[in-house]
Amino acid sequence: MFFDLNIPVPPPATLKHLSQPLKKKGKTKPGIPEPPGTTQAPAIELFSQAQVDIFERKIDVLSHLGYTVFALNQTIQTCFSPNGHVNYLEELSKRLKVRDGIVILKRLTILLDDASEKGIGLTKNHQAALMAYDILSLQPTSQATFSLACLKHSAASPLTAHIITLPLTGPRLPFFFKHTLIRTAIKNGAAFEVTYSPAVGGAGDVERRNWWAACRELTRVTKGKGVIFSSGTTTTPMTDVRAPQDIINIATMLGFAADEAKKALSNSVQSLVIRAYTRKTHQSVLSEPTIVYPDEPDNGHTPLKRPREAKTDEEEGRPTKRPKP
Repeated sequence: MFFDLNIPVPPPATLKHLSQPLKKKGKTKPGIPEPPGTTQAPAIELFSQAQVDIFERKIDVLSHLGYTVFALNQTIQTCFSPNGHVNYLEELSKRLKVRDGIVILKRLTILLDDASEKGIGLTKNHQAALMAYDILSLQPTSQATFSLACLKHSAASPLTAHIITLPLTGPRLPFFFKHTLIRTAIKNGAAFEVTYSPAVGGAGDVERRNWWAACRELTRVTKGKGVIFSSGTTTTPMTDVRAPQDIINIATMLGFAADEAKKALSNSVQSLVIRAYTRKTHQSVLSEPTIVYPDEPDNGHTPLKRPREAKTDEEEGRPTKRPKP
């Protein structure tokens, strides 16, 4: 089972009409207040059928390459606020056709900047709106926001961030990969995301060279642990995606061990998705499994017997050995 948790979904053009409030003159009667975190369903369709067909073809290509679990990614700036926020992934996921053996998740990425140091909106007041997303991720752009993502927002809670995605194509990383921050985030269960599309296409020679240098530095610090790979491609047709085995080969070229390279697309990502599911449970606890034993066979067959216990010397009728005086 292979995962691709970064299929970017740009905001639709019709979203601008919904974000513009209607101006009314005069006083209006106060209506019934809505519970915090709820958003009204749009009266119009956000995506045209042609746009939906584009994502249908993207999922078909990825499933043909061997991926079975995908995440549609919605990105917002600075912080999350339920006032005026529209979860357009909800409509898109419902309009996509159901495929056997394919799982489609919804992901929210918050792009952190200098203004994010005052707060990024991951509070209990916004918990109801954030529960609509299966995965939460952060993309830091400075040393302060990187420390904030690794230390504060990676701890287990209903508002934890599961993925820390890294900007790897810039001429210089905006922060340092400190061992303390990396170890703390990995210990808390967070994963560092590497989007591989700049390495295989969709970027210039300079961006591709920066990507390789930054990924080698990340590999040196993490030893390949706590790192996942995603496509992150926005091109149509999808010329920047590769099969899982190709990504494993790229990871080994970066310095990953063979088993860690495969885990970066399978086991490590699966553990992350399970951890993301526990965000919606009480204190991040899964139910304890109950062992059910089968009933005794009643079809005339002889049930299995326990192995016969060894008999003592007295039961066998043999003389017992007495200790010498």
